[in-house]
Amino acid sequence: MTTSLIRSYYDAFNRRDYAGMLALVSDGVVHDINQGAREIGKPQFQKFIQRMDEAYREQIQDLIVMADSSGHRFAAEFLVMGAYLRADPGLPPANGQTYKLPAGAFFEVGSGLIRRVTTYYNLPDWLAQVGQAP
Repeated sequence: MTTSLIRSYYDAFNRRDYAGMLALVSDGVVHDINQGAREIGKPQFQKFIQRMDEAYREQIQDLIVMADSSGHRFAAEFLVMGAYLRADPGLPPANGQTYKLPAGAFFEVGSGLIRRVTTYYNLPDWLAQVGQAP
């Protein structure tokens, strides 16, 4: 397996082609949300993507994808260029604040599909950028 699956996932994200993203994940996809819960299953992942699309407008830039020798584990490092459009529960009010946030993700792949996505970013940095002191 090459890094093309992970690149395709982020290409679909940048196009806001969420059906395309969902086509790249397994039915039982495990999604570890940054500083949040673990969700399992494509329906839960779809709900997460929909919620994110309503609250944020993001683009991934400077994507670097790395693979282990087995071709089953991948890591991605990137920059999130975003705008906070609608308040997300538990987070500060939104009024179009923009942010530039370094982030990373880890993936497990099997049978040609993404089986796990674990995303990390610095939440205090994001909060400071949208106007709430950490």
